[in-house]
Amino acid sequence: MNDDVLNIILGLVATGISAGLGWISRTYLWNRKLRRQQAFLGLPENAESLLVVNRDPSTSEPAVHRFDVFALLELAALIKDCGAHMQMVTQDNVQQSFGERTEFCVGGPGSNRRMLAHMAAMLPGVRVNVAPDPGPDQGAFQIGSERYRMEPGVAEYVMLARLTAGERREARPVFLFCGQRAITNQAATRYLARNHERLARKYGANSFVLLLKVVNSQAYGPDVVELVSDVTRAAQAPLPTATSRTSHRAP
Repeated sequence: MNDDVLNIILGLVATGISAGLGWISRTYLWNRKLRRQQAFLGLPENAESLLVVNRDPSTSEPAVHRFDVFALLELAALIKDCGAHMQMVTQDNVQQSFGERTEFCVGGPGSNRRMLAHMAAMLPGVRVNVAPDPGPDQGAFQIGSERYRMEPGVAEYVMLARLTAGERREARPVFLFCGQRAITNQAATRYLARNHERLARKYGANSFVLLLKVVNSQAYGPDVVELVSDVTRAAQAPLPTATSRTSHRAP
């Protein structure tokens, strides 16, 4: 065997080893990323999850707004990526406590009874004006001492929350997507899909409540979203008595 042949063989061996190490490294990083996503979403492989669907408040028939359907599709893709399973139920057909299965609850308290129950139990510092009367406060959020009014199609708000029940480490989280309009619900689910890695690094398995602003939805749909602030502390602290007596209806 001359030197040229030996060099070729050694080059092939080195290439094979390098490719194998690269594959192992990529597989390890992919698995670590998947485990982090599963932990953040509370969705280990083959876990069961619950998608709670609201109703379209603009119709008297049992129906789901098309933007809420798009929101559910965004969530279904996340669940599938984790190798988990999902069950879809309507907001008036859920009869179980939270923490048993990861839950994704879509829609404001005016169209989703389950959302109303979660907010009453875990977000005492939040009020949503669900009165049908038109006016500047229609659909407004009261979070602590701050009020957030919407300008339909121009500036609208949505809360994205990850909440856990009590101190049980094994408890599954509840994700809330509570928007002033259906398109903001989709914007929040898309925000979660795009930013879950960053949120997992920042919050881990802890609860959080984020207030998001959907900008110019009449032109950009659910794509342009700004983080207004982390409102976790204000949302989880009871409102002062004087604030509770405002025109906002309690969830």
